[in-house]
Amino acid sequence: MSAELPPELANMQQDEEGDIIMNPIRERNPLVTAAMGIVPGLGHFYIGRPVAGILYLISGIFMVLLILWVGAQAEFDPFGQMFARDVERYLGIALLQYLLIAFAVLFWVWQAAAAALKTAGRRRAAPVVGAVALIGFTYLLGFQATEVDLEKFITEFPDTFRIFTLIIWPWEQAVQRDEILLTAQTNWLTPCAGDPPEQTREGDTWITLDPACGEIAAFSLEEARVVPGTQLTATGSGFDPGVPVELWWILQSTDPDVPEEEVEDPETPEGAPEVEGFIPNLLVNIVPPPPEEEEEIIDVDAVAGFASHPPVYNADPRIGTLANPEDFEDGQTGSIEIIPNEEGMFEVTFGAPQSLPTPDEGPYTYVWQARQTEALSAPRISDDFRLAVDRMVVTIFQALMATSLGIIFAVPVSFLAARNLMFDNPITRIIYYVVRFLLNVVRSIEPIIWGVIAIAWVGLGPFAGVMALMIHTIAALGKLYSESIESIDAGPIEAITATGATRLQTILFAIVPQIVPPYISFTLYRWDINVRMSTIIGFVGGGGIGQILFQWINQSRWGSAGMAVWLIAITVSVLDYASSELRKRFV
Repeated sequence: MSAELPPELANMQQDEEGDIIMNPIRERNPLVTAAMGIVPGLGHFYIGRPVAGILYLISGIFMVLLILWVGAQAEFDPFGQMFARDVERYLGIALLQYLLIAFAVLFWVWQAAAAALKTAGRRRAAPVVGAVALIGFTYLLGFQATEVDLEKFITEFPDTFRIFTLIIWPWEQAVQRDEILLTAQTNWLTPCAGDPPEQTREGDTWITLDPACGEIAAFSLEEARVVPGTQLTATGSGFDPGVPVELWWILQSTDPDVPEEEVEDPETPEGAPEVEGFIPNLLVNIVPPPPEEEEEIIDVDAVAGFASHPPVYNADPRIGTLANPEDFEDGQTGSIEIIPNEEGMFEVTFGAPQSLPTPDEGPYTYVWQARQTEALSAPRISDDFRLAVDRMVVTIFQALMATSLGIIFAVPVSFLAARNLMFDNPITRIIYYVVRFLLNVVRSIEPIIWGVIAIAWVGLGPFAGVMALMIHTIAALGKLYSESIESIDAGPIEAITATGATRLQTILFAIVPQIVPPYISFTLYRWDINVRMSTIIGFVGGGGIGQILFQWINQSRWGSAGMAVWLIAITVSVLDYASSELRKRFV
């Protein structure tokens, strides 16, 4: 039997074990309390639990609003859209909303029952049920709001694995070897006008075309197809046996009598790839002759020195293409390879290709060139690696300049934002609140937003990145520095003030010696942060390695992007080690 409560605790209650209940439940009817729970939290208000009642009321309101939000986002109509064309989608939305309603109802029933059970003498009413309802509602809604797609996560991974491997080990891109080409070329005229270019077989390596002039392929609007060009036979000799030979063609002149250097390059068509050594204003499409002759042209196994293979569909125009007119409509073309025989000779027949843009007048002179990779040069540092290192150096100095300039402004600001220094009179107190507010506003805006503003201010380049990082650094270090000042020992301040020292003397001899170590620590840490942040600043044009990283990602050059990522990681690791050593010395 529990002992009676002392007079000072007469208004308290005891449980069955004799423990004192500091917040006793009001004596209420459990059924009335449960009925009051129709409105979430009202039952708890009724039994004298206003804080819990407010929390349950807010939770219930948010659940209703989020369920309505899901319906508005998905334009959900469970009855009108149930038999719509996209039945699976609407069934999924319906299931989601019904599950959310089920969790909300479970939470509503639980909070009403919890209030009723408390009036019946139970201190806790299965809190795990309420937790399950809230957690289930929250994560089910989060799963949908973030559009988590586990099926795509699993099925698309094999396609992404190649990207991961290039980023994890990109060092093949750090070294490059130039091709040493064995080439031979000849001229070809279109259309036939006057004397065609002479086809000679001089020198050790040569190529000829027969005939030496003709018509190129062209798209016919009337027939809605590519009309094949003149049938050509390319013959070559002096090449390495068994090594593939690529056929290239280049516009040389609009008139055989006009020197090549006086010819202006035509405009590059939109979408043409930029391949080193290839003039991208001309796309090569080697088109077969009419269907009745197709069997003879495509069956080239019997032609000396040519090895055929099934078409490999790609969009590489450097070599030329062999395809049916129907393939052009679908944008698919098959590549060809010319393999010299044991004597280094080849011969292949095809239709004159289509030129984009199609020439309006003529005659035009084209250079046909056969290229074979004879050898590779000695390995050397790749241009991408040199560029990544160069931009990484810029990034380091961006962070250094931003941190240094930020310190100059953050130090005086930190004294204005320190409560223990600015609460002596109303004027300094107002300054404190204003400075604190400005620091919070500036710090809440991400550096990438400041980067966009800085670019509009001073233009693209590293200086814009320095400005963006500097502004954010002032706010971040100003807050950290001020908190260091607020945590200093007040004893030295009181001792120096008692001697009659001025406010400036108090700061110099009582405050500064205490704040130097944390200031150094925060400064080094901020430099580390700025190095990493400068990468993101580069994504909006703020210079540094982030700018070329963004370009390489957009161009799907994952190997080069991997090199940039590794350089960032290595630099941050080195700076972290250096910072820790400096902190050991000064902190």
